[in-house]
Amino acid sequence: MSIESLIDDFSLLDDWEDRYRYVIELGKALPPLPEEDRTERNKVRGCASQVWLVPDSEADGTLRFRGDSDAHIVRGLVAILLDLYSNRSPREILDLDAEKIFGELGLREHLTSQRANGLSSMVERIRHDARRAFEKERAQA
Repeated sequence: MSIESLIDDFSLLDDWEDRYRYVIELGKALPPLPEEDRTERNKVRGCASQVWLVPDSEADGTLRFRGDSDAHIVRGLVAILLDLYSNRSPREILDLDAEKIFGELGLREHLTSQRANGLSSMVERIRHDARRAFEKERAQA
């Protein structure tokens, strides 16, 4: 799903109850993360719920992320982040202004402070993985 279509989908929903349901549906559509990927290494620190994010480097240099959570709404937020960040180069990931997109979706102001902090932790983890991949790319060049 593209950023634009995600923003369009959110704009069609009138109230936040509908948007929460949509976020939960996005989470339900997320493929399950295999047990072997539910490790401490893949766990995101700073989330009240359990969240795992796994970066995969593709042959063309792009990163693809897989993830999961034990909480329905957070799992939906993971799905949104995977849509935003997957199949991009490390540089594109680092240049992406997630806060602007969250603002366009109206996410920040409708999340509890605990969930908003968890969302920030997930974004930082993805950016950390992208920085590592970017530095590895530059070292090999």
